[in-house]
Amino acid sequence: MKYYVRFLAVVLFTAVAVSCNDDDDDMSSIPVSITTFNATLSGSNEVPPNSSTATGTAVLKFYNATKILSITVTHSGMTVTDGHIHKGALGVSGPPVFAFSSFTPPISYTSDPLSAEQEADLKNNLYYVNLHSATYPDGEIRGQLIKEITGGGY
Repeated sequence: MKYYVRFLAVVLFTAVAVSCNDDDDDMSSIPVSITTFNATLSGSNEVPPNSSTATGTAVLKFYNATKILSITVTHSGMTVTDGHIHKGALGVSGPPVFAFSSFTPPISYTSDPLSAEQEADLKNNLYYVNLHSATYPDGEIRGQLIKEITGGGY
């Protein structure tokens, strides 16, 4: 009987020890919460509109856990002299908030963590991308960053 109790104790201990092993933690299966924003850049989106034939696109990923945004901007038909993400509603000019440091396409930028106000502005579609040139120093092409709608709707 003592042997049987010891045997059960060893089996129970082994089962508990094995179940506590954390080698099966697969962090890659944890979903990352990302909100995506897109913009189509053109001269007709500028305020006031211009006749530039240059074009561009922007894809912004906002990482909800870290509050960091990462954007990639492509453009063609122009030589960029300056570029920013500005705060402003559709059709309204506003101040630059995030400045790009390189203008060779694709332009890439990653922010520091956003403040609560910046996050709210982004999620309310109050940011736009503006690329400037020597011909249009106030902005040649512009595109409003609009939150991508995903899933569900018909």
